[in-house]
Amino acid sequence: MERTPDGTPVGVDDPYAVAGACDHLTDDGRCRFALTRAGDDPAFAAARRADDYACHVGPGGEWRACPHYRSTTDGRECARCGIAEVRLAHEDARPLVEEHHLSYGDADGGGEIDESDDDHPDAGPHEITVALCRWCHAKVHASFARIDDDASPDPEAIAEREGRRTREREESAFETARERYGSDGGDE
Repeated sequence: MERTPDGTPVGVDDPYAVAGACDHLTDDGRCRFALTRAGDDPAFAAARRADDYACHVGPGGEWRACPHYRSTTDGRECARCGIAEVRLAHEDARPLVEEHHLSYGDADGGGEIDESDDDHPDAGPHEITVALCRWCHAKVHASFARIDDDASPDPEAIAEREGRRTREREESAFETARERYGSDGGDE
């Protein structure tokens, strides 16, 4: 199983097996990295420009072959147990769902580049993240729990989510200013 720089497990053997489409891939199949950050890798950008900025890997391709591949999560739902994020405006509460790194975008990221597999050359290291609730995140790092386990939400996670939903409903209910803050005088 892949490990973090600190040596804790990340919950997968192959991060690319659970990774999504590249963050730089546009809806029309072009490489946003080459379009917007050409100065960061001029040779790469020139090659993409010569091909009308088309992604050289393409949707569903071998992402590990792209030197600028990156797949980060939207953080809306836990990839392991499925619990959905509920964020409350104007509160600094810790999120229910956190970003969990499967692979890191720096050379010291803990993931090992496998150059022995000639069929799937790895141009990494790449940043690959998924969303995990705080409880699944802890289980993955503290044990041999895996991202693809058939898991149910932790009872504490459900209680926290429902508490937030209740507060959310209370906030969305209509109250006049007089009802919310009380009357400062009598009716005229």
